[in-house]
Amino acid sequence: MRKFSRTPVEPRRGRLARRALGVAVVCAVAGIAVAAGVPGGSPEHKSPTELVVDGAPGYAVENFDYPQADKILAEKKIVLKRGDGHITLADCAGGTGLLELMARNRTDRICFKVAGNSGWLTLEVPAVYAIKGNDYTTAVDMTVGTEEKSFDVAKNTWTAVGETADPEGREHVLVEIRSSK
Repeated sequence: MRKFSRTPVEPRRGRLARRALGVAVVCAVAGIAVAAGVPGGSPEHKSPTELVVDGAPGYAVENFDYPQADKILAEKKIVLKRGDGHITLADCAGGTGLLELMARNRTDRICFKVAGNSGWLTLEVPAVYAIKGNDYTTAVDMTVGTEEKSFDVAKNTWTAVGETADPEGREHVLVEIRSSK
């Protein structure tokens, strides 16, 4: 006896549906190519990637520059350069727990708020002679000529730094503040 093998035959409806789906996919790809400005597409259509690349600012990259440093320099005569955002300029009348600086060439104090577990700020403040610490462990770097000196700031009390801590009484420039809990 002979065995017949039966090959499944797709119903006519299924073949038509598959062909229609294939045509729809080809049309959709062609439409995307025209809209995206792929070579051979319509020249009056701009590519979405061209709009992003040509008109957008690009990736956001943190450079740690102090925000609005130019405005602060113009208004308060304080040079703030870079930092991690955890040590920020503050209003001295704004409360307690601030780092306070006194400089010989200023009549007002300069105050900084420290937040988080640690922070750093580079700046330039000439003639700083005293710093009042807060609850953080704080160290400052100062320059005098080409020499760099570091001072540890006592917590919650005034510390002599710069010219008041220098045996020669030379004027120092505050260049960095580092704080940690």
